[in-house]
Amino acid sequence: MVIIRRLMFVLALFQMAYAKGHDNVREACSVTRYQSLCVHTLSHFSNSAGRSPSRWARAGVSVSIGEVKKVKAYLEELKRQGHMKGRNRVALSDCVETFGYALDELHQSLAVLRNLSRSTFSTQMGDLNTWVSAALTDEDSCLDGFQGKNHQKLNKLLLKRVQHVSCITSNALALVNKLATTGLGSINFP
Repeated sequence: MVIIRRLMFVLALFQMAYAKGHDNVREACSVTRYQSLCVHTLSHFSNSAGRSPSRWARAGVSVSIGEVKKVKAYLEELKRQGHMKGRNRVALSDCVETFGYALDELHQSLAVLRNLSRSTFSTQMGDLNTWVSAALTDEDSCLDGFQGKNHQKLNKLLLKRVQHVSCITSNALALVNKLATTGLGSINFP
């Protein structure tokens, strides 16, 4: 009987911690356009990010980096297979290149988020907004050059993947903007 009570106590503590963490991610994602996607992709950061806007911004950018890497690898594989011809092959090359730019911009953003400073906070927030916005623009422009009915099915797959990663990056941008508006008071500096 004592063991059962202890197990029930531990289970109750776990449920309370889970509920608190779930509230944290919902609160953080409340500023995003794609809230359910945000909650789904960032829920595993609930306990570590807590209520910290800087940690949520870092988490958002980190998840975006991971998703951009996946889509870029997919695009590179399509290019390697060589099934696309003419204008669509050029468009695919352009798409791989724009995803490379997006990845660089997101990495720059993450580096800034890891080294926020009181003295340069305003400049850092401007840089972050610029870089994450540029990454989003790069992702969105990826499909601009594709044409023709022969690649409709392939284009739908590309469209779905690119739109998904754009939504995740949009959420990251919203979390960065929340950090910028929340200001220095939300950050624990060493």
